[in-house]
Parts: sequence; structure tokens; C-alpha cells
Amino acid sequence: MPSTLTRRTFSAALAGLSAMALLTACGGDSSSGSWGDTVRFGYINDFNGASLIAIAEAKGLWKKHGLTPETKVFTNGPLQIQALGTGNLDFGYIGPGAMWLPASGQAKVVAINTLGNSDRVLAQPGITSMKQLKGKTVAVPEGTSGDMILTLALKKAGMTKSDVKVVPMDPSTIVSAFSSKQVDGAGFWYPAAATIKKQVPDMRELAKNSDFENDVSFPTAFVAGNKLVSDNPEKVEKVLAVLREAIEFRSSHTEEAIELTAEKLKLPVDQVEADAANNKVLSVDELDALTEDGTIAKWLTGMNDYFVETGKLKKPVDPKTYYTGDLFIGAGQ
Repeated sequence: MPSTLTRRTFSAALAGLSAMALLTACGGDSSSGSWGDTVRFGYINDFNGASLIAIAEAKGLWKKHGLTPETKVFTNGPLQIQALGTGNLDFGYIGPGAMWLPASGQAKVVAINTLGNSDRVLAQPGITSMKQLKGKTVAVPEGTSGDMILTLALKKAGMTKSDVKVVPMDPSTIVSAFSSKQVDGAGFWYPAAATIKKQVPDMRELAKNSDFENDVSFPTAFVAGNKLVSDNPEKVEKVLAVLREAIEFRSSHTEEAIELTAEKLKLPVDQVEADAANNKVLSVDELDALTEDGTIAKWLTGMNDYFVETGKLKKPVDPKTYYTGDLFIGAGQ
């Protein structure tokens, strides 16, 4: 049976989390050269988080729209929302688990990106059901889609987080903790989960996004600071124009988009291809139509209901207060 974390190990993990979050948030790969407005853009090192950035850089879209990008890599969405709030970032990328943050007024969702199916509840070999996780140690990056998939899977099994020992961890720490059998399970995601699978080939996947698709959709999105959206609509429109062109390229040239993302992330193409396969890529026309017919608002409403139930939100929120779909559509006209 996998051993659980000691207090000392847990403290060390938290210390590592703080240090890594700081280093990762501050690290960057700003583009060389300068033209027009500078835009500070956060992203995550996976296909969902980095593909549009990679396309915009490779195809000269920033320069085309009069922008100079300063891109910074982050380990998760909540850190980017925090950076938006402190004025250290203009735009960022979040997964579905962090969507409660813009819903609570901390940022604006300026563009929907993809529909995710990368999240999993993982368990050590021998654990074959959620029920068998009762009383065991489960690692999760708090406030992320990994946290969300764990909560949904526990509920489906008639359980809550109080039935397991939840340990908040940074994604890279989860990889090492799971691989060394310091934790029994994890609410996590691909492609990082693929690294675990190489080291623990018999690990079990107890739950995935598609298990809940009839009740909850899992959109990923790009966000912007509230003040930027209200005070600098020109910059927002330029960035949305870049994103729209990159989205259209990705949907019509997906293989090349995967290659460009792999090149940017310095990863094997087949690894990024496997990551992309876990997500549904949407075209600009689809995103416009889904915005206009209210489908995206329904996705966000469904997520808000989940966030109210889990205590992240105090009450349901109208998506119109934080999803600026009109600006996204307007940037294409």
C-alpha cells in the first residue's frame, strides 16, 4: 500500500510549491524585437495553453496587429489570475477548474479556447474504484481542473473530500509524489499524467471529463484583467484579433499547429499530438455561433452551479458579467 505523506514531507512539498510558483511565474520567454503596444501574456506548457501563442509567434500575428508580446509560462490558471489582479500580467490562460475566479469578478473571460477532456482521477495500482480511495491520500493542484474532476468523481461515488485526505500540491510535485508512491491518488491532467504513466505503468484512471459531459462542460479560456478591459479596449481588440486568427489557423491546420506547439515547448511531436487528442478544438465560426446562441453561457452557468455547490461561489452568476463574447465577435468584424 502506498505510504502517505509525513508532516515533514508535506511541509517540504509546500515550500517547493511556493518556490516553484514564484520561479515559474517570473520566468518568461519574451519575444525579441519591439513594435507597437506591449502585451504581457501568460500561458501553460501544454497544447491548450500554448498552441495559440506558438501560432501567433510563428505566423507573425503579433506584429501584424501592432503588438509586442512578453510571454510568461505559469504552472496553473489561479496564479495567472493573481498576476492579472496585481497588474503584472495583461492576459492569461485558464482551465475549467479556475473558471470560478472570473465568475467571482477577479478577471474577464475574453475568449473561449477549447473543450477539455484531459483531466483524470489517478490511483495507484490495486485501487480500482473511487470507493477504495476512502481514507487515502489524494494530491490535487488546488482550484484547478484537477480539483474539479476529483470533486465530481467523489460526488458520483456518493463521497466528498472529507472522505479522503486531500493534499494540495504543485503539478510537478504531484508527478514525483505519485511516482514514488507517497500518495495514493491524484486529481490531475494530461500531458503531465503521461509522465506518471511512464513511471507507474499500472496506474489506474478512475474518472475523466467525459464521464460528466451530460451535466458539465469543461471549456478552457483566455482571460484579461478587469482594468485592462475597461480602460484599454483598443489593446483588447488587437489581442482578440490575434487570438481569432490563431484559432482559425489551429482548426484548419491542426497538424501544423501541433508541430509549432511542440517546437515552442521543446517536446516530441507525438507527445503534443496525444495531448491535443484529449481536447476538442473549436473554429472561430463555431465559437461565434456558440456565443450568439447562448451555448457558451449555458456551459458557464453549468460550471457556476458546480462552483456554488462546492463553495467557490456564494451564488449563481450571470455569465454576461464576466464573459465578453461581444468583444470576441466584434474583433472579427
